[in-house]
Amino acid sequence: MIAKILSGLNQRFDHADFARLLVRISIGMLIFHGWHKLVAGTAGIQGMLAAHGLPAFITHGVIVGEVVAPILIILGILCRPCAIVVLGTMIVAWLLAALDKTFALDQVGAWALESIAFYVFMSLVLLFLGCGKYSVISNPDWR
Repeated sequence: MIAKILSGLNQRFDHADFARLLVRISIGMLIFHGWHKLVAGTAGIQGMLAAHGLPAFITHGVIVGEVVAPILIILGILCRPCAIVVLGTMIVAWLLAALDKTFALDQVGAWALESIAFYVFMSLVLLFLGCGKYSVISNPDWR
């Protein structure tokens, strides 16, 4: 009886393309970080870049990685290349802003890099799984 119930659950919830859509929406939440930078400005990021001897124009990459790529991912356009962009953005964020927190916990006991790690791993999932069939573009080569 239990095996029949489990089999029914497995069949009922076996929707790989919908799961891919949920992954895309989850990565798309990164847009809130990017939106903040669009509204409040990127002076803080430019300061971090300057402190590491990097040019200020790299700030434009943050906008691409936190606004443009998440929008395209949500829409299902160029998902794998955009996942690589988000992955790169998160690695740079870790190296520039949170390297000292790699083995730290925050005030409530969570890993201090939890949000960065979330986007890193979700980007890797999308990179390996792909977009799925739910997309605003019909050509699978552009998904």
